[in-house]
Amino acid sequence: MEMLKDITLGQYYQTESVIHRLDPRVKLAGTLLYIISLFFFKNYFGYVIAAAFLAVVIRLSRVPFKFMVRGMKAIVFLLLLTVVFNLFLTPGTPIVSFWKISITIEGLQLAVTMAVRLAMLVIGSSVMTLTTTPNNLTDGMEKGMKPLRIFHVPVHEVAMMMSIALRFIPILLEETDKIMKAQIARGADFESGNLVRRAKALVPLLVPLFISAFRRANDLAMAMEARCYRGGEGRSKMKPLVYQKRDRWAYLCILLYLIVSITVGRM
Repeated sequence: MEMLKDITLGQYYQTESVIHRLDPRVKLAGTLLYIISLFFFKNYFGYVIAAAFLAVVIRLSRVPFKFMVRGMKAIVFLLLLTVVFNLFLTPGTPIVSFWKISITIEGLQLAVTMAVRLAMLVIGSSVMTLTTTPNNLTDGMEKGMKPLRIFHVPVHEVAMMMSIALRFIPILLEETDKIMKAQIARGADFESGNLVRRAKALVPLLVPLFISAFRRANDLAMAMEARCYRGGEGRSKMKPLVYQKRDRWAYLCILLYLIVSITVGRM
């Protein structure tokens, strides 16, 4: 149950900061470019610059760092799995060998690189969701994907679905926590036994969770129909997105980061 409280994806942290006031399009583009930049580095200097840039952004966002790191607990298993696979299955110059398994220099380097990359990717994405409300995120995605309308992509509907999915994450986590507590009060045990027994113990949790999710989805659909929602065609915005001076400065900072980090990281 503790792990459910550690998932920060989809949550919004209310505070006043420069990052919170930025246009959502800037944060979406910045996050995307930051993630892409992590795959261009060939040495550790690039990751040092990326970590420094991320630290500055977190500081400016005024979101507590421990709150962002808390979200890492949910992917610890994936992180360990990635490290183990890269550590033991990468061919190269062996450092330690036992039985048919060997740890190579290349495997160690790749394992460290993948762990650092995955951690930065998760924390960088968390900065965007923690500093942007779901409504602003929807508007930003819709504006950013507007050119795709040429290819008949339903931009508004895609942005709406992504926004609803993000908004439902904390709601479903809270619902899961309530159901787990109710099942534990009735004698259910989710933590003891082998893997098969634990999987079977999740059945009384998943069934009411799915029923609750479908009920919420149905209520949301009825509420949207009652308000005559018919998609994005012809709809106007109460607060249209307009770039401010700070947004242009933010784009400039992102561009400078890309130039410096990729140049240094590929030397």
